Amino acid sequence: MELRLYDTLSREKRTFLPLDANNVRMYVCGPTVYDFAHIGNARPVIVFDVLFRLLRHIYGEAHVKYVRNITDVDDKINDRAARDFPGLPLNEAIRKVTEQTGRQFHADVDALGCLRPTVEPRATEHIGEMREIIERLIAGGFAYVAEDHVLFSPQAMNAANSSLPRYGALSKRSLDEMIAGARVDVAPYKRDATDFVLWKPSKPGEPSWPSPAGIKAEGRPGWHVECSAMAWKHLGEHFDIHGGGIDLVFPHHENEVAQSCCAFHRERMANYWMHNGFLQVESEKMSKSLGNFITIHELLADWPGEVLRLNMLKTHYRSPIDWTMKSLEESAKTLDDWYRLAADAAPGKPAASVIEPLLDDLNTPLAIAALHGLRGNDVSALAGSLRLLGFLSESAAQWEGRKQQASGVDANEVERLIAERTAARSRKDFGESDRIRDLLAAMGVAIKDSKEGTTWEIAR
Repeated sequence: MELRLYDTLSREKRTFLPLDANNVRMYVCGPTVYDFAHIGNARPVIVFDVLFRLLRHIYGEAHVKYVRNITDVDDKINDRAARDFPGLPLNEAIRKVTEQTGRQFHADVDALGCLRPTVEPRATEHIGEMREIIERLIAGGFAYVAEDHVLFSPQAMNAANSSLPRYGALSKRSLDEMIAGARVDVAPYKRDATDFVLWKPSKPGEPSWPSPAGIKAEGRPGWHVECSAMAWKHLGEHFDIHGGGIDLVFPHHENEVAQSCCAFHRERMANYWMHNGFLQVESEKMSKSLGNFITIHELLADWPGEVLRLNMLKTHYRSPIDWTMKSLEESAKTLDDWYRLAADAAPGKPAASVIEPLLDDLNTPLAIAALHGLRGNDVSALAGSLRLLGFLSESAAQWEGRKQQASGVDANEVERLIAERTAARSRKDFGESDRIRDLLAAMGVAIKDSKEGTTWEIAR
């Protein structure tokens, strides 16, 4: 059973060889908890949940460790806290924002059928590890102190005569290209335009901690060093997989590589870098200005989480995805069929025809095609395969009942009308039979006649 994954660093699919098959380790960048997560945020959560499930299937549940962080110190959090709780001290307001937003994030991704990570560290719980990394970088000549800031120098990294990777290797950019293509903070205390912040002084009232490097003023960490510290704490200096959205390749992941490799004198931070593609809504970039900014929470008010999950997985994770209403409706109909067939069946071993495409860089579109192929052949394998992919969390009755509740259909009234229609058909009053069928259709109910009788379901 050979797993092949596309590695952003080497730009090729590579056979996955874990550093330790008894301790497979994966880190994925998680949410900054200042607002509801949008549907684009759901993509890496779902994609890497599928990979987590597949790794557990291959190596065993006890042998896979998945870390997804929570960023709970950030300028956006500070701004939201000051806006929403103007009467509270800032630190207290920040705690309220991060707790509320964190709870909502968990509720949303639970509804999407995602397993909780093995560890879910919070940035504010790892300030000590951040300070230690910063001290190591200063001692190694890769970082410097200027006006109560600590900055990392990519120039110093690339000038080092060692086996360290080149800064820019992950994103395949030169230093000049990075300056031209990024919003670089201009500050007089910087030695070079590409230098980035590891630590900065806190403003009055902001979260603050004792600073590293003998700096007297209290401060707070930069975003990039947070993930380096949490990955180190929970997975070690060198681990198997690091994942996230394609938008994180530069500067966030590039800077993570730089910090971690220079602090620990390693050639690599992670052996495989995986990134999911962008998401559009109805062929347009999602933005609040266009009015197409959709949160997971809003979508869950109209669709079961498994519909959103299937809709996401119909596109290969590295390809751009176009999120459309038509595709959601098709996904809902597919799940209706799967629930009717397999939700109450005893789950068997996942089918090889489903596993094989997953082993080829998580080819979920081909895996879903294989699920359709199992539909009339092996319901037990269909049930087992669907559960592996995070579906069939309910019974068929629960699924149908939720549809009825969401649609506002009165099941007793539907049964009464079907009985009247059956009586009309038996007396060959086909006009009345057709009238009742049309009435049911207007109520959003689809009926199906067979030798065994008439069955019904909520029409999507």
